Amino acid sequence: MLRYYFVIALFLISSKSLLAQTNNADLDIIPAPKSIKINSGTFLISRESTILYDSSEDLLIANLFHDYLKEVYFLDVPVAKNFAKEYAGVISFSSKNFTNSNPESYGLTVSNTQINVSGKGAGLFYGLQTLMQLCPLKKEATVKIQCAEISDEPRYKYRGLHLDVGRHIFPISFIKKYIDITAQYKLNTFHWHLTEDQGWRIEIKKYPKLTQIGAYRDQTLLGNNYDRVPQVYDNTPYGGFYTQEEVREIVAYATSKFVTVIPEIEMPGHSLGVLAAYPELGCGDKPGPYKVAQKWGVFDDVFCAGKEETFTFLQDVLTEVIALFPSQYIHIGGDECPKTKWKTCRFCQKRIRDHKLKNEHELQSYFIQRMEKFVNSKGRKIIGWDEILEGGLAPNATVMSWTGIEGGIAAAKQNHDAIMTPGNFVYFDHVQGRSDQEPLSIGGNTVLQEVYSYDPTPASLTPAQQTHIIGVQANVWTEYMQTPAKVEYMILPRALALAEIAWTALDRKDYKNFSEERLPYHLARLDSYNTLYRVPTALKISDTTYLGAKFTVPLSPSVTGSKIFYTLDGYTPGETEILYEKPIEITVPANDRRVLKTIVITPSGKRSAITTTNFVNADPLPASPSVVSENGLKYYLVPGLFKNAADVDTVKATEMGVTSAINLVKFKPRGRTFGLVYDGYLNLLEDGVYTFSTSSDDGSQLYIDDNLIVDNDSKHAVFQLTSSVNLLKGFHKLRIKYFQAGGSGELRVYMAEPGQSKHELPAGILFH
Repeated sequence: MLRYYFVIALFLISSKSLLAQTNNADLDIIPAPKSIKINSGTFLISRESTILYDSSEDLLIANLFHDYLKEVYFLDVPVAKNFAKEYAGVISFSSKNFTNSNPESYGLTVSNTQINVSGKGAGLFYGLQTLMQLCPLKKEATVKIQCAEISDEPRYKYRGLHLDVGRHIFPISFIKKYIDITAQYKLNTFHWHLTEDQGWRIEIKKYPKLTQIGAYRDQTLLGNNYDRVPQVYDNTPYGGFYTQEEVREIVAYATSKFVTVIPEIEMPGHSLGVLAAYPELGCGDKPGPYKVAQKWGVFDDVFCAGKEETFTFLQDVLTEVIALFPSQYIHIGGDECPKTKWKTCRFCQKRIRDHKLKNEHELQSYFIQRMEKFVNSKGRKIIGWDEILEGGLAPNATVMSWTGIEGGIAAAKQNHDAIMTPGNFVYFDHVQGRSDQEPLSIGGNTVLQEVYSYDPTPASLTPAQQTHIIGVQANVWTEYMQTPAKVEYMILPRALALAEIAWTALDRKDYKNFSEERLPYHLARLDSYNTLYRVPTALKISDTTYLGAKFTVPLSPSVTGSKIFYTLDGYTPGETEILYEKPIEITVPANDRRVLKTIVITPSGKRSAITTTNFVNADPLPASPSVVSENGLKYYLVPGLFKNAADVDTVKATEMGVTSAINLVKFKPRGRTFGLVYDGYLNLLEDGVYTFSTSSDDGSQLYIDDNLIVDNDSKHAVFQLTSSVNLLKGFHKLRIKYFQAGGSGELRVYMAEPGQSKHELPAGILFH
C-alpha cells in the first residue's frame, strides 16, 4: 500500500482542464519553484513508457513513481536501468552528472518525448514530488504532463513542522501521515516535542517510572483554560508513550522521506511529568509531592538546578535519546522556566554562590551551557527556545525564536544560528478565522494570508548576520487538539503557506496566485482523501461593508470542484439555498441594506465558515453641530463577566477618566473580566468613505453617530472586523464598547481615510 503523499490524488475527479492548468504560471506547484518555463505540448505517460534510473539510490525514487502511477492511474510502467542510447517515451531519474552544490536542488525537464528528473538524494526526491504534482488528477488511460523546464532549490536549509505530543498523544499511523504531509511539501524537519508537564512520552529504559507514572495524568481540563472559575475537569485518566522500538520505526520512516526528526526533551521547566515520577529532582530538601499536570499553563515546579542528581538524570536520558535519533540537533527546550523555587532553594542558591553567578537567570544559563557541553561531547548540537538567551547564550547553541523575532535577531547578532518561529505568524494552534466559527483553541488568530506574508529573515540584520537565519518552523501545540483530525484541520492549509515561505525565493512569492490558483487545486486533492482541512471561505468576498446602490459580486470557490451557496435575507446558507452560478447582482434601495452570506461546500461535504457582507445604500452622515476642544476620549471601566459588548452599561462603571490611547495596557491589571466603553468625538478633515476596524479578544462594537458600524461582538479569540461609512467632515460622535472574558485580551481600533491605508486611530482627532 502506498503512503499518504503518494495517494491523495486517488479519488478526485477534477473540473480543471489541462488548458486551465497550463495558464497558471506556476503549474499548480506548491511550493513555487525557483524558475519555471512552460513550453508548448505535453508528454504522455502510457503502458508503452519506461521509467529509467542510473544508480541504486535513483532506483528507490524511480520505484516510488512506478508505484504512484500503478495505484493512482492503474499504469504498470516498467522500470529499467538507464540505457546507453536514449529514446522517446522514457521518464528518467538520475543523479549522474548533477552538479548543483545545494544538496536539495533538482532539475525537471518535460518535453514531448522525455521527462528527465535530476538531483541527488533529497533533491531527486523533491523533483519526484514536483512531478507528481504535475500529474493530472483525472484518471485516464494516459497521463498528460505539461512540457516545462524547472530548476529549483530551497531558500532555507531548515524547514520545520513541529508537533507536541505531551498534551495529547497520537498514534504511530498518524505520526507517519504527519511526516508524509511534511515531505510532500518539501519541508525537511519534524520537531517532535516529547516531554511536558502533562505527560512524558518516550520510553527511557534506565528510568522506567517516567512511563509508569510520568506518562499519565489523572484527568484533563475541560474547555478553554479561561472558560470557567473554578475550572472543570473530565475525571478521566489520560496518557501513553512511545516505546524505543516505535521511535526507531518513526525515525526510519522519516529518513526514507528525507525528513529529519529532532526530539525535544524539555528542561529546566515544563518538567512536572518527570518530577511526579522522580520527586527528588525538584527543589528543596523534601521536594514534592508532585502530580502530572491536569491543566495547561506554566508551573513553578521545575528541575532543581543545584542538585547534581538533576544533571546525572538528564545526561542519562539524553544518552538514550541520542542513541535513538541521528539528528545533528537535540532540542532541550529552555522556555518558560519560572525561577520562583530556585530563589528559595538552598541547593540552587549555593550553586549561584559557588559559580559566582549574578542571579537565577545566569543560573539558567549555567544549566543550559552544562547540558550543551554534554550534548556536544556526543557529537551533537543543541537547539533551545529563545529564553536560553537569558543570562548568556551557550557557546554553540541554535536559538528557536518564538516569543517574537527579537530572539532570532539577538542570536544572529551574536553569530549564532537561529530558526524563526514567531507566534504571530507560524503558531498553528491559533484559530484561522473568527473563533465563534472555529473549533476550540488556545486563542490568537493567525490566518492563511498572515502565514504567507511572513519573511523569516529580518531586514534589520546585515547581510552577514542574515546568513545565521537558517530557517523557519511552524509550531503545533496540542492543548486543544485531542484527535488527529483536529491536528489536520489546524495545520491545513496553513502548512502549504509555510512550505512556500520556507522554500520559495521572495521574488517568486505571489499570494494571489497561491490562494486563488494553486491552493484550490491542492485542497481538492486533500478533499478526495481521508484528511480533514479548513475549507477557506469563498474567494473575492469577506466580512465587511460596502456602500452604494448597485453591486455586481463575482465569487470563486476556494476548493476546485466545490460549490458556493448564498443567501440575501440574512439567514444561514446551505445546500437548500441559492447555488452561485454567475456574478450576483444586488440592488439596495435608498437608506436600506442587503446582507450577503456565503458558504463553500466541497465535493466531500466539508464546509467553510460563513462570510457576512453588508451592502448599504445611505446618505452621508452629517457632522455634529457640537464643537469640542478637549483632547482624548472618556472611558468607563465596568466590572463583571459579560457575554456581549452590547451589555456593558456605563451606569455601572467603577472607574472613569480620559485617555488618548485605545488599548488595554491601563486596564489589564484591574482583573481578568471587565467591560470598557470609550465615548467622545472624531474630528474628520474631509468628506468621504471612511473604513473602521476593530481587532479584539473578546467582543467589541464601534458606533459612529449612534449607528453600529463595526459589530465584532461575542466571545472570541483575536479577530478583526472591518466596515465602511460615508461621513461629512467635522465632528462625529464615537462610541467603542468592549468586554474581556478572561484570557490575554486585546483591543485595537483602526481607521482608513478616503483612499488611504488603515492605521490606528490617531490621538489628534479624538475629542470629548
